[in-house]
Amino acid sequence: MVSKAWSKLVIFLEMIKFEHTLFILPFAYLSALLVYRGLPPAVSLFWLTLAMVGARTATMALNRLIDRDIDAKNPRTANRALPRGLISTTEVWLYVFLSFGLLYWAVRHLSPLAMKLFVPLVLILWFYSYTKRFTWACHFYLGFTEGLVPLAVWIALTNGLSIPPVILGAGILFWVAGFDIVYACLDYDFDRREGIYSLPARFGIGPALWVARFCHVLAALFFILTGVVMHLGLWYFIGVAVAVLLLFYEHRLVHPEDLSLVGLAFFNLNGTLSVVMFFFTLLDVLLAKGVGGW
Repeated sequence: MVSKAWSKLVIFLEMIKFEHTLFILPFAYLSALLVYRGLPPAVSLFWLTLAMVGARTATMALNRLIDRDIDAKNPRTANRALPRGLISTTEVWLYVFLSFGLLYWAVRHLSPLAMKLFVPLVLILWFYSYTKRFTWACHFYLGFTEGLVPLAVWIALTNGLSIPPVILGAGILFWVAGFDIVYACLDYDFDRREGIYSLPARFGIGPALWVARFCHVLAALFFILTGVVMHLGLWYFIGVAVAVLLLFYEHRLVHPEDLSLVGLAFFNLNGTLSVVMFFFTLLDVLLAKGVGGW
């Protein structure tokens, strides 16, 4: 019984690409650094980590459930666990509610305002998977959900709102929307055939890639503006410069007539970008304040 439960958990984690939590988790830590202008308390990081893992896991599991019929038709996704019957919808629903339970448990240990916003947050995350059914702006809604991370962290740690996390969140919104548009190019033919809404399916791969490039220009500008508003130092801006180089290289890899390297651009480079931004922000705030511990 234990062995079977463990194998199902492994299948589930592979299905939701649990390792891709790395995309956004560093931005949560980066936001915590900006709140404290130094190392946050270890206990705060602990609850933030659980909240992020719970939210991301629940959202991805919901996406797989809601899109399971679409995934079964798409040659790119037909090999996923749900279409293949490797895991049941009942089991995935169980993981969804356990994940939202983890999020709720973590939020209870953060601020009162965060607790009040728990239900609206769940509804926002739940709604994402339906957007591709009626609007090509679904990429921007995904970016919006990810862009809420700095604001959510700020609320969780300060019990209040502020302008800097909104600016940083805008940068994340356009960063995520940009690479999601690039990734959606892989499903261009399928989306057009099945009536799935996406920016590439609506406007074509070439124009979509130009929109993605513009999104990433906006992301870079908002990342720079975050540093200006927060009066961050040289190391932070070096991190932004490295991030811009990664985005430039990402777009060099992808062409309308050759999408073979989209996987590298989507997974490797974007995962690296968030870690780079966190590392250089950490370096900046520690050197500005004097390296300390918890």
